[in-house]
Amino acid sequence: MCRWAAYLGEAVFLEDILTAPCHSLIAQSHCAQEAKSPTNGDGFGLAWYGDRPEPGLYRDILPAWSDPNLKSLCRQIKSGLFLAHVRASTGGATSRMNCHPFISSSWSFMHNGQIGGFDKIRRALENSLSDAVFDQREGTTDSELFFLLMIDEGLATDPQGAVSRATSRVLEASRRAGLEPALKLTAAFSDGQALHAVRYATDADAPTLYTSVLRKGGGRCIVSEPFDREGGDWQAIPPSSFVTITGDDMAIRPFAPIAAKLALVG
Repeated sequence: MCRWAAYLGEAVFLEDILTAPCHSLIAQSHCAQEAKSPTNGDGFGLAWYGDRPEPGLYRDILPAWSDPNLKSLCRQIKSGLFLAHVRASTGGATSRMNCHPFISSSWSFMHNGQIGGFDKIRRALENSLSDAVFDQREGTTDSELFFLLMIDEGLATDPQGAVSRATSRVLEASRRAGLEPALKLTAAFSDGQALHAVRYATDADAPTLYTSVLRKGGGRCIVSEPFDREGGDWQAIPPSSFVTITGDDMAIRPFAPIAAKLALVG
């Protein structure tokens, strides 16, 4: 499993969340406390929003703790909305194309979790994509494919519905393959305006998710695990929840799969 952190609010230096805190995302890359594996050394990535509609993107295959470029960027870049991820691969080669976040136009997406039996349903899910969306496929991960399913299901106009329908497509593909559906989905994504997150699993062990207001600047963070356990007022997000954060509000709504718009290709 992976670790990630996202932020929306007044512009802050990325280092305030990603490198400076005692249990920052960089610290979690080699010593996570609430992940299945404490080490997340299979690459990392940043997506941040500034004056342009599309996010900046920096990804590499080095462990996050050993890349001086990452630390330098975090010290210099200020942003009011960014996503950052450290990877522990559950499938797919260690390559830049397989590192999170993934982007499409103004959207960015990152994931902690896994599609169970992915090798047996990957072809059916890829075949179910529209041609225009399939052409965006660059890597080989289940996470990127799930993002593309969301786009195919109307992410631009209905974020929660798109995730719900994409989830339904994955579960239905598993059933058609004769598998017991097994999906772990704790993800964050943004269009540059709002920040969304989902926590869901087909079993009782959905990957962790927390949110808190940043003391410096007053913006809101949403993370895989807290980066400041001493001073932060962290709220655990319940399983089967969908979160939307805007500049002045946060909403937590129930989340469940709903029937997909597009039929799977058999």
